[in-house]
Amino acid sequence: MPTYHSLSEGIEGTSQAIERRPKLLESMREALRSRHYSRRTERTYAMWVRRFVHFHRLRHPADMGEAEINAFLSHLAVKEHVSASTQTQALSAILFLYRSVLGTKIGALDGLIRARKPKRLPVVFNRDEVRAVIHQLKSDQWLMATLMYGAGLRLMECLRLRVMDVDFSVNQIAVRDGKGAQDRLTMLPQSAKQPLTDHLKGVRAIHQRDLQDGYGRVFMPYALARKYPNAAAEWGWQYVFPAQHRFVNKENRTQGRHHVHETVLQRAVKEAVRKAGITKHAGCHTFRHSFATHLLENGYDIRTVQELLGHKDIKTTMIYTHVLNRGGKGVRSPADTL
Repeated sequence: MPTYHSLSEGIEGTSQAIERRPKLLESMREALRSRHYSRRTERTYAMWVRRFVHFHRLRHPADMGEAEINAFLSHLAVKEHVSASTQTQALSAILFLYRSVLGTKIGALDGLIRARKPKRLPVVFNRDEVRAVIHQLKSDQWLMATLMYGAGLRLMECLRLRVMDVDFSVNQIAVRDGKGAQDRLTMLPQSAKQPLTDHLKGVRAIHQRDLQDGYGRVFMPYALARKYPNAAAEWGWQYVFPAQHRFVNKENRTQGRHHVHETVLQRAVKEAVRKAGITKHAGCHTFRHSFATHLLENGYDIRTVQELLGHKDIKTTMIYTHVLNRGGKGVRSPADTL
């Protein structure tokens, strides 16, 4: 079987394979965008389709079916030892291609070897560890980490916050278009309220300078840029955590300011965990896990925690009940009775 580590070779080979239908990947991108999938999902799905085609020696997907899908996904599990979530991601991409682009019905995929899904508990900071890690962060990174822990935000939910999403009058944060294309409301921590107010004063000064230079526009979701052509320059639409440098739109050469790149905060948190002397395999998402666990420890109803986290199924939230450190309030160790 061919290898898959060179995406450039895969892209070139895939282009040859779909020469008869040169707009296949473009059609898939259009289908994804029409359903409001994120650009990250778009890139990921395109990558899996390329790998699928390359695995079958550049055959066109229209000439293949369930047997070829089974072979590719089973290879991922057996030979490449991918995780269950990675295999599921590949399956979702291929099924989207067949069902939404090619209009082909795919059956039950009998005989598919599924990667084993491990039952792992989430890594959680205790309160002292949260305090130690956040203490190592400075300025904007301290504020972002405080919001992830204090409001239960995912990394990208935090970075994509717009000024209009923060309501200081009711101490509330609106998470727009979160995971699963869902909106939800969560709290604005009191400890972050004044620092966030001061931070936004600085952000507004940057925005004003950008406007004076003839820029000051941000990316607008979906078709809002056409519906409200001036909204991209309005204060309310600006990112709470803007990038240090303006980006350049390659299509029309205009400049704007995107939000901070996720790797900036990821690296900062990783370094903060190291400096705090914590040996847990922790990162930005650990703050969200800690948020949920500590709320349950404080006695809040699990349904309330579910709403704050934005989980569709309460079973997802229940995982945090298994990591509660109840100490003397829970089951007592028999060793303590000796």
